[in-house]
Amino acid sequence: MKKRCKQLLIAAGLGLVSATGQAVELIDKVVAVVNQDVVLESQLEGLVHQVRQSARTAGQPLPDEQRLRKQALERLILESLQLQLAERLGLRITDTQLEQAIGNIARSEGKTQEQLRAGLQAQGLTYSQFREQVRNEILLSELARNQVRRRINISDQEVKQVVQMIKEQGQNNARYRVGNILLPLPANPSSDQLRQASRQAEQLLAELRQGADFRQLAIAHSAGPKALEGGDWGMLGINEMPSLFSEAVRNHARGDIIGPIRSGAGLHILTIFDMEGAKAQTVEAMEVRARHILIKPSVIMSEDKAKSMLEGFARSIRSGEASMEQLAEQFSEDPGSAIQGGDLGWAAPEMYVSSFRDTVTNLEPGELSEPFRSEHGWHLVRLEDRRVLDATEQATEQRAYQLIFNRRFTEEVQTWLDELKDGAYIRIVDTHLSDGEL
Repeated sequence: MKKRCKQLLIAAGLGLVSATGQAVELIDKVVAVVNQDVVLESQLEGLVHQVRQSARTAGQPLPDEQRLRKQALERLILESLQLQLAERLGLRITDTQLEQAIGNIARSEGKTQEQLRAGLQAQGLTYSQFREQVRNEILLSELARNQVRRRINISDQEVKQVVQMIKEQGQNNARYRVGNILLPLPANPSSDQLRQASRQAEQLLAELRQGADFRQLAIAHSAGPKALEGGDWGMLGINEMPSLFSEAVRNHARGDIIGPIRSGAGLHILTIFDMEGAKAQTVEAMEVRARHILIKPSVIMSEDKAKSMLEGFARSIRSGEASMEQLAEQFSEDPGSAIQGGDLGWAAPEMYVSSFRDTVTNLEPGELSEPFRSEHGWHLVRLEDRRVLDATEQATEQRAYQLIFNRRFTEEVQTWLDELKDGAYIRIVDTHLSDGEL
């Protein structure tokens, strides 16, 4: 049914007629065809509206309407390609996972569900639209993690080198809020393509030196992943940002314009929006000891039955009719912990998937959770205890590994998205945005 609706929308958007010779009723205008999917005018208008709202709140100027729409369309095309791949791979976010994520969003903002809905309404966003956005964000995040992490290999020697560098720099190294404008180039650009990109870069540099707003130019011209955010990568330490950025910003000050710098993706123009110094501190790490029961839905075990089964276990545990250890040994489908009565041992919460991490973080020692869903199945968890460790040395190694991973991940995601786009059929239907196939 969904595919049939899409076909009707494509027909409507392309101005096709029915077999009887009558025009197909226009449901929504198609602005782009992306493989077997389409991007609709309503989607484009919705994203443009959100960008305008954010810019208005931040007092940020925007480029002209056509440039803004082109950037928004580029974002929607990439999202469509990723969502299509996720569907082919069978990745999905259940309604339960979605509601748990929305509940976490509300708690992180100090709001009730009703207050969250009211805030969305004030922004002109319906709750169903918000749900779909959150679902897609979780799905795209899981997809990127699954597709990109296999490309990243980190050796012990690399970790040791970064640990040594952190120690030599101390923990007072500065953090930078970097802005990036990327002018894209193919893998093997011709001399004409290089000249054209260089001319555009020089023109943008001239505008910036004359006082043009960096974020406005990024929204208008950048092909980077943060284009609609004004090229703003947020606050990053030297070792956290992509290698290209870390080398470029050294010895530069707030407001400096840097570039153009060549990378495999194209030409970059950078700026430093802000910078700060991090204070030295002793690192403390929190660990939790949790016990859980896992039930995996299947053809035989439905989602509702799995949840109901754990609700029954929870009642038995709270009433004292059964112990969690016995139930875990008998019923849990996590073989590693089941033989230990569900005991997961001591671990940092960050080691767990997001829904499990958030649940154990919000429990008090001895407290039993309600059944909740993760990508592994349905869980019932009890927090046995938590402790704080002086983990300066251990944390430095973990931080070094994470810094390397984050840097590689950022670089590889862009390469992966470029490959995904290069292998796709994309046709822009709206002639005001483009005039052919990408």
